[in-house]
Amino acid sequence: MRINKKIALTILCAAGFSAQADVVNGGFESWQGSRAAGWDTIDSGIVVTQQSNIVKVGSSSAQVTVNTASQASTDLLQTVDVIAGQTYAFSTWVYHTEGAVKARLIVDGYQGYSDEHSVNQWQQIQYAYTATSSKKITVGLRFYDVTGFDGSEIVYVDDFQPSATPPPTDNNQCTEDNATLSLTTDNYGSETSWSLTGSAGEVASATGLSNNTLYTKSYCLLPGEYTFTINDAYGDGICCTYGQGSYQITVANNVVVSGASFGRSESKTFTIAATSPGNGGGTPPADLETYYTPVTGLTGFDLKTGLYNIIAGHNAQGYGAIWGFYELHALDKYYEDDGSILDIYSEKPQGTDSYNYIKVSNQCGSYSGEGGCYNREHSFPKSWFGGQVEPMNSDIHHIFATDGFVNSKRSSFPYGEVGAATFTSSNGSQLGQAVSTLGFSGTVFEPIDEFKGDLARAYFYMATRYENVIAGWQSNSSYGDAILNGSSDKVFENWHITMLLRWHQQDPVSQKEIDRNNAAFEHQGNRNPFIDHPEFATMIWQ
Repeated sequence: MRINKKIALTILCAAGFSAQADVVNGGFESWQGSRAAGWDTIDSGIVVTQQSNIVKVGSSSAQVTVNTASQASTDLLQTVDVIAGQTYAFSTWVYHTEGAVKARLIVDGYQGYSDEHSVNQWQQIQYAYTATSSKKITVGLRFYDVTGFDGSEIVYVDDFQPSATPPPTDNNQCTEDNATLSLTTDNYGSETSWSLTGSAGEVASATGLSNNTLYTKSYCLLPGEYTFTINDAYGDGICCTYGQGSYQITVANNVVVSGASFGRSESKTFTIAATSPGNGGGTPPADLETYYTPVTGLTGFDLKTGLYNIIAGHNAQGYGAIWGFYELHALDKYYEDDGSILDIYSEKPQGTDSYNYIKVSNQCGSYSGEGGCYNREHSFPKSWFGGQVEPMNSDIHHIFATDGFVNSKRSSFPYGEVGAATFTSSNGSQLGQAVSTLGFSGTVFEPIDEFKGDLARAYFYMATRYENVIAGWQSNSSYGDAILNGSSDKVFENWHITMLLRWHQQDPVSQKEIDRNNAAFEHQGNRNPFIDHPEFATMIWQ
């Protein structure tokens, strides 16, 4: 399907760099036979072909079929020139189809991973690189198999920036709330055609579709009113006499139009607001690296103090404002992508959640068991820092949406690794006696592996943001005393910092954390440095 765009799509990119490390064919628009032009290294463990149905920008993307578990044979690379002292905003978009392969960005070394559990949608991996010398560097992706890999999986890649041949753009910056069309045809796809129109005319259209095929594509639409029209030449719609066709358009995880059963034609209208709510993430500073310039060259506890000076003094919004933050930024667009509240104590990354919470309407509330309501979990319990004391009590960087009942079970026990469980939540989070090898013999609460890194980085943040007062918290609670060592530099007991660093390394920063960090920055004016720079944790504590 080749879509005729009558208005330009907009890409998210950083501007203002004085020298670009141009990626050749970053939009995968140019192909030499079956080979993507400009990409020097395409390892034997992957097959890269041109794709025109699932596309981020332009008219084509790269379909990467990963067919080996040998991670040394799964690189898609090219070399680019960089200039000493210049900062480059490298990024690319990936689209997972099964969730058993993750992509890792390579920019002169290995950088961030994609979130493999965020399937059937585009996600961005990005990294700001400052060149220490003028040279050639390698950029691209490596693909890693994870649990569930069946020997072959498809990942789509598009819009690798900064590109020497950028796709069409306009002068308006698109938000994360791109409109995404998903359309499944019936047994007679050739009878189906559709168009999307706005005040400026036709945005996109398609004819000659294949039978029983899912088409997915995103559009960056300017604010205004749009009409989606779908036609069936035979006059029986696309469901349900001759197949199970359907269509929907989503904006910010909300379905704005949908349908399946109609006659010869139907039209539905929706509106893109000037600011679309609920996008799950905010916007980072225009030059993120400048934010951390004051700590350049620092290591150890000097680095920690330098980071404290950057992130201290944030604008506390109050405990009540957390509900509003969750309404916009605690939504599941990474697993089921259904707009429900992302509850770290019930989310099942590899399966169907036992229950889902609707934002706002399912706030706690009363509960008698799991599934009753969601509340505001202080991952660093209130009793450890003295109760309802600001700004700790409303600091969004350590307060997560969780099931109220499971939150009560966790109480203010330390996070740890459980040897014998006395309680297990629906997603496998456990409360019980610590495993004998942990270095602590009391009761601990263990979240599932998917969120261990998130919580470790929240603890690194707390140790840094409250460096000026945290030494005095050791005597506030016996459970807090179990993890705090009474210092303002190391902060944690040996067993706890060892575990946190292990969790941090085993569960790397994900897109959901990047989005949340950006949103938190907009909410209260400071960032979690250990999400932006995961290497800071080992530079300080190892």
